[in-house]
Amino acid sequence: MGLFIKNVNILNGEQLEETNIRVTDGRIEELGTHLKAQGETEIDGKGRMIAPGFVDVHVHLREPGGEKKETIESGTKSAARGGYTTICAMPNTRPVPDTKENLDHVNGLIEKNALIRVLPYASITIREAGKERTNLKELKQHGAFAFTDDGVGIQEAAMMLETMKEAAELDMAVVAHCEDNSLIYGGVMHDGKRSRELGLPGIPSVAESVHIARDILLAEAAGAHYHVCHVSTKESVRVIRDAKRAGVRVTAEVTPHHLLLTEDDIPGDDANYKMNPPLRAREDYEALHAGLLDGTLDFIATDHAPHAAEEKANGMEKAPFGIVGFETAFPLLYTEFVQSGKWTLAQLIGWLTKKPADVFGLPYGTIEGGQVADLVLLDLNKQQEIRTEDFLSKGTNTPFGGQTCTGWPVMTIFGGDIVWQEEN
Repeated sequence: MGLFIKNVNILNGEQLEETNIRVTDGRIEELGTHLKAQGETEIDGKGRMIAPGFVDVHVHLREPGGEKKETIESGTKSAARGGYTTICAMPNTRPVPDTKENLDHVNGLIEKNALIRVLPYASITIREAGKERTNLKELKQHGAFAFTDDGVGIQEAAMMLETMKEAAELDMAVVAHCEDNSLIYGGVMHDGKRSRELGLPGIPSVAESVHIARDILLAEAAGAHYHVCHVSTKESVRVIRDAKRAGVRVTAEVTPHHLLLTEDDIPGDDANYKMNPPLRAREDYEALHAGLLDGTLDFIATDHAPHAAEEKANGMEKAPFGIVGFETAFPLLYTEFVQSGKWTLAQLIGWLTKKPADVFGLPYGTIEGGQVADLVLLDLNKQQEIRTEDFLSKGTNTPFGGQTCTGWPVMTIFGGDIVWQEEN
């Protein structure tokens, strides 16, 4: 029959204004204070804020092949709890979606098990091994969102150039985890003062920035849309900023953890602080903030990367890279940056919704008549501790457990259906 959402506050510019929303057949039919219910299921927003469902173009769902860490079902439940309604799944699964058959298999799992919209990436190379390119045209025809070997960088420049040329002809984006393998030196955290204090091998900043600089020149030559994943260094921000000024079609994202933490926050040999790229130095942290505010970095993506608890118990040197992010992103960012007055609420919502949708040409991230009803109801006054034991994700690997945050999702609506709501 539809939904009638009443007494909710919606952003109008920088201001919150009360409104009612009528949802019919999965789409927003109309908005306004004058609206009355017409027999729909009523939801009383009680003065809470309503925003577009969040869009995250960088997530890891692990299925197929890594169901011990996460499944499409558990990952999308976790995403819905965090307010996300559209997520894009990286291809580092087993098998890798590197053929039409493997991509069809992934799409079948998504159709069967996903609670929200999942758009799958296809890989650039067979098995993400960096040796043999995939059939990009065929993968696009079978539903690939974009192309990436995320988790590993494309090491050979000629392979990246040919990929970018073909992707440009297909009007598809090339999305890159940037890391020159010859410069990693077996590192497990940022190569800086904290790695020396802990006696752990470091990953130098140039391993990332030199790869981005190379790819930007390749993208310019190919005329491709090149998107940089999880930017972490000041040098990377600088080369992306220069490339945008030069007119290269480059976009970039930053994660919540790189905006919130530095190497100095790593308490010791705790793998909940191990991610790739690693937490960097204070000057990198400051460059990321400046880059986000001036538009060099386009939006925020979680890089949600669940691992089994026993894997993360192996310490910094042996544990896998990555932390979870769906269920903590909004409250952490709202508490740290909006409540403190460093960002406006409109900025944060934009970086989680319309900005990523616009970069990839997705018709989501706004609340307008006729738009699909992907919505999140937010209680901006709710205070709650981050309790990893309550996560809907199978992964509990986060450095933020135990922190108290303000501003939490309380209901998520996908295509006009309530897919998650907090328990009373």
